[in-house]
Amino acid sequence: MFSTTTFDIKVSVIPEYDIKNSFPSENRFVFRYHVTIENLGDHPVQLLKRKWLIYDVGFGYTEVEGDGVIGLTPEINPGETFKYFSNVVLRSGVGSMSGVYFCINLHNSENLAIDIPKFNLMAEVLSN
Repeated sequence: MFSTTTFDIKVSVIPEYDIKNSFPSENRFVFRYHVTIENLGDHPVQLLKRKWLIYDVGFGYTEVEGDGVIGLTPEINPGETFKYFSNVVLRSGVGSMSGVYFCINLHNSENLAIDIPKFNLMAEVLSN
């Protein structure tokens, strides 16, 4: 697990290689990543946007931005967690991801940039 805490918001990520949906002979390596966002603070926050930096060895960096996550802009109250999973496809089978969630503190309207920890992606089929 990869974790980091910013402004009392803890983000943890568990990546896994999705062998069933990957096709190495076609340079298609699918990874699923499970994210847990925990509000360790005293005020509710709302996740408004995300920005990912995806690195694919041999193919470079791709930036992905958008509203919310999985079509939602969740509010996370103090002591609560929000969990979701998503997927990414790499062509090389080796890379990493990191990013930022852009949130708002619902108590004082302060904008918060919450770090998403960098995590590595490696297709097991390549490690033999």
